[in-house]
Formats: sequence, C-alpha cells, structure tokens
Amino acid sequence: MGDVRALVTGAAGFIGSTLCERLLADGWSVRGVDAFTDYYPPEAKRRNVAGLAGEARFELVEADLTVAAVEPLLAGCDVVFHLAAQPGVRASWRQGFAEYDERNIRATQRLLEAARDRPVQRVVFASSSSVYGNPQRVPTPETDVARPFSPYGVTKLAGEHLCRAYADNFGVPVVALRYFTVYGPRQRPDMAIHRLVECARRGTPFALFGDGSQIRDFTFVDDVVAANVAAATAALQPGEVLNVAGGSSTALVDLVAMVGEAVGREVPLDWQPAQPGDVQRTGGAVELAGRLMGWAPRVSLRDGVARQVAWHQAHLPS
Repeated sequence: MGDVRALVTGAAGFIGSTLCERLLADGWSVRGVDAFTDYYPPEAKRRNVAGLAGEARFELVEADLTVAAVEPLLAGCDVVFHLAAQPGVRASWRQGFAEYDERNIRATQRLLEAARDRPVQRVVFASSSSVYGNPQRVPTPETDVARPFSPYGVTKLAGEHLCRAYADNFGVPVVALRYFTVYGPRQRPDMAIHRLVECARRGTPFALFGDGSQIRDFTFVDDVVAANVAAATAALQPGEVLNVAGGSSTALVDLVAMVGEAVGREVPLDWQPAQPGDVQRTGGAVELAGRLMGWAPRVSLRDGVARQVAWHQAHLPS
C-alpha cells in the first residue's frame, strides 16, 4: 500500500518503532511523533529510531500530545496510529495516576478532536487487555464486560470510550485494538521477558511477584504490527474494538523456564508478594479480528522468545 502517509504517535517506543519500520518497508510515508518521556530511559527510545533517521519518507517530530498543537501533526496524513501512552500497571496508583490521566486520556481526546476535523481514512487506537481486569472467562471475547483491575486499565478503557464517542457523534473512523502482553526485540526494559532475559544473561535474581501461577497471553511484536496495518486497511465500522492476542497463554513459571532454555542459563528467582493491579489470567479470543480484518497471530511463544533473546545478545551488553 504505497503513497499513503501515516502519523504514528509513540513512534520511538518498542511497538511504535517496529510499526514505523514495517510501514516504510511497505512503501508508506511516516511522520513519527514522540515526547521521549522518562518512564524508561529516553536514550533507548532514541536508539529505536536511530536507524530511521536517513529514510527520506520518515519524519520525526518531538512533541508532547498533552500540550502541543495536534492539528499540524495530522496535516497531510491519511492514517493515524495512536500508540503514545503512559504504560505499566504498578506505577499507575497514588500520585502516579496524574501522568496516566494526562497521557492516556487527555492526549487521546486531543488527538481525536483534531482528527474530527481532518479527512483521515482511519485512526487506530492502541488499547490494552488491561481493560478486562480479571476476566469472566478465558479466552475473553470483546463482548465480555470490561472491568479494569488497575488505574492504568481504567485510563485505557476511558480512551476506548472516547474513541466510541467521537465515532458515534462525528463519524471519526477510529478502531481500538486491545493488545495482550506484547514482547519481542526492543521490548521495554520494565517488562517481564526483557527482565528475564537480562537476569539469565547476567545471573542476577528476577523479582517474581506472586506464586508464578499467573497466566498471560503473550503476543509477538510483529503480529501486533500486522494487526495495526490490517486495522488501517480493512473495511471496519467506526468504533470497532478488536482483541490482538498471541494465542499462547502461559504460566509465568513456565515462561521463566522457557527463557532460561533460550539463553542457556537458568533464571535466578527472587520471590516477592503479589502486587496490586496484577491480574491472575489473561487470554484473548481473536476470532473477530480474523473475521473482520483477516488477522491471526503467526509467531509462537517459543520462536518469539528465541528471537528476542537473539536481539538482546546482539544489541545489549552482557
């Protein structure tokens, strides 16, 4: 799909930078926006996009969507991928909530308000499986009640409600994708697989919260990127919400063993109490995404972990 211009917010992040690379490889032109916030080291984000600097069809704009003029960022863009957000469950409590409110709710509203007056073909909003909280059933279909278990999940659900309101009132062609635990090369350093790989490589203890029986549905980053491209191009109704899950629900203790095998060294564990906001189980039903936009996950957890380990070994000091 050439000759299409995309705006990617959060372009220097783990998923955003991978999406930018895919779009450029497919012939799109990309305007990437990032605020380089300090949730994790901004230097890591700058490395994520360093390889794109010489691309003629890539433009990087450093801007904070909570305060910057948003309309000029959308100028000339056909599709908007809104990935910019304050991530993470555990930091969203107490005083930390203010940043989640600003970056996940206010920034989304400002972007939708700007898109309302622009002839964009599609806005793809990055939501999260955290909107489900402790789900009624697994795999969880999109029709089940969303009942977040953390302030972070509340802000992502609020973002979805904003998307629906702008779709219903103004016809903004927005689609929300609920990501289930994304992993792969460039994964954020606070996320479990990144930390597991580094603990195995360095022989340092990994803080495992709870008893390790928690189950997560892990989704490889390339599959998430493919879902974004599909959502941008498929004939979807404004306000649609779709799960993007890897189909590989795995207990954390089994993940620890898998990472150890891939690295070739056992992961030392430091057992810690369960943390507020951490749900017991996640798993997404993806039949609707398959039916409406022809998407399905392709990368198994074992293969994806091996690819992430190879990236760590090639790009990070041991």
